[in-house]
Amino acid sequence: MTTQTPMAWPRYDHPDDLAAIEATPLAARGLPATSYDLLRRAADQWPERTALTVLSDAASWRTPRNRTHADLLADVHRAANALHRLGVRRHDTVALLAPNCDELVTALLAAQLAGIAAPVNPALARDHVAELVRRAGARVIVTASPELDPEAFATAAELARQGLVDHVLLLNPTAGPTEPLPSVDDATVARLADTVADCPHDRFLGEPPTSTDLAAFFHTGGTTGAPKLAAHTHANEVSDAWMIAANSVLDDDSVVFAALPLFHVNALVVTLLAPLFRGQRVVWAGPLGYRDINLYAGFWRIVEHYRIATMSAVPTVYAVLAACPVDSTTSAPCGARWSAPPHCQAGCAPTSRRRPGYRCWRDTA
Repeated sequence: MTTQTPMAWPRYDHPDDLAAIEATPLAARGLPATSYDLLRRAADQWPERTALTVLSDAASWRTPRNRTHADLLADVHRAANALHRLGVRRHDTVALLAPNCDELVTALLAAQLAGIAAPVNPALARDHVAELVRRAGARVIVTASPELDPEAFATAAELARQGLVDHVLLLNPTAGPTEPLPSVDDATVARLADTVADCPHDRFLGEPPTSTDLAAFFHTGGTTGAPKLAAHTHANEVSDAWMIAANSVLDDDSVVFAALPLFHVNALVVTLLAPLFRGQRVVWAGPLGYRDINLYAGFWRIVEHYRIATMSAVPTVYAVLAACPVDSTTSAPCGARWSAPPHCQAGCAPTSRRRPGYRCWRDTA
């Protein structure tokens, strides 16, 4: 790891603690320098603890795919080495165009290790996707296989036909069969799982990033104009994740629920990087995330089964959940089998207080 200074957790119990927190520079807190160093730290401290529990879809919540922190580090090494073999270097960009799935977590962290990650919303108009990929300078795109998201794959294939990318790596669904490998004009195509098979798992063969290196380009939502790219350094991402982890009421055994898409910075910082600081398990919803209607039908059973302690979502999600009944086979939110409802986080404007079943925080003043 880049830094060997023991990491200091601040007291974070009261607004009066803010002055003491700000009196200690981040550089003196022994933070990992990069997202790669953060992952290595988690794998070193909690190698056998479950890092990821990924659902193939909301209806299949009883049969997830699990990986430990050691497994995740090994998979990231393999994927980063595969990208390195394709020519990705420190200042090269890798585009990612896919809904959430088990392999996307690996690919995002690997892209930040080998070069610069540029996750893109596959639901954007194709001309917007093309412009973002062009501006990011990506020549490699990691995208959904046709079985996972046919529209995302079709968009990536079109980018190859336009000469914007040279290599297309396909992500498999978290569970389920795969089909014969499709072809794409003017680009090499391979499944990520096949590409990484012969790559080393115990180290990265390229040049690791430093804290000041770019980690990612995240794009704006496009609701007030064409989407624009925002650059993140590794220091940006790690310090933001540390602040989330430090200010949390959660302990190391708490379980986090994640369903926001990984092209959204909240998903990366709040539900991927921040839990790595404490070795926490993250339960990831399927590719549709909070748009999966089956998630709401079984949400409280999922919370009880995995002992979810916290989640991050937009206010409209909480509005819907507030109207979802707890069925008779599940403990009430304050019942004996489940001691408390999840600690809910949102990084956006509150929902209108006119929505049924939802109270805006301002209503409690």
